[in-house]
Amino acid sequence: MSLVRLNIKGISYSQTQSGAYALVLSEVDGSRTLPIVIGAFEAQSIAIALEKEIKPPRPLTHDLFKTFADRFHVIIKQVIIHKLVDGVFYSSLICERDKIEEIIDTRTSDAIALAIRFNAPIFTYENILDKAGIYLKIKDELTAQTDDASIESLIEEPESKKEEKSSFSKDTLKQLNDKLAKAVQNEDYELAAKIRDEIQKRSTK
Repeated sequence: MSLVRLNIKGISYSQTQSGAYALVLSEVDGSRTLPIVIGAFEAQSIAIALEKEIKPPRPLTHDLFKTFADRFHVIIKQVIIHKLVDGVFYSSLICERDKIEEIIDTRTSDAIALAIRFNAPIFTYENILDKAGIYLKIKDELTAQTDDASIESLIEEPESKKEEKSSFSKDTLKQLNDKLAKAVQNEDYELAAKIRDEIQKRSTK
């Protein structure tokens, strides 16, 4: 079976499962997408790795793993999403130390969080893309969007989240920067990301 390389398209709050998020991976040389439901902690860890501007005051679990691996000269060469059973994706880390390769079983959300930190490519198999597209049902909606469409527009956020975002409109830039610093200090990275988005939106005007 041939491997298909994937990129991270985005993360959004999942409307189908309370407290969960949708990680959307897109085919590098094609138009298909692979949506995967992940937990809040893993979504937060992936988002922080993608957003270079937000630096946690203390290392997250995946940051600790990266530091540990670096100290002992272990690298992650690639991540392969190799199986889909009953809606659950199974993944492997292809690791190397002293030119010896090892394959380690892992949850897909952890694999993606680590792949970002190691700049490792992400792959899956052709048959998984076909199977997931049918199983997840939202593939057609995702592929119908343009490449520039935000993931948030595909999976709508709860009203409480929208109200929280709109409340920032009354704050000055200084107040927003103060709130951003406080959110990072409190390790509330989801709130920090929202505040950062509001700051960036004003900066582009």
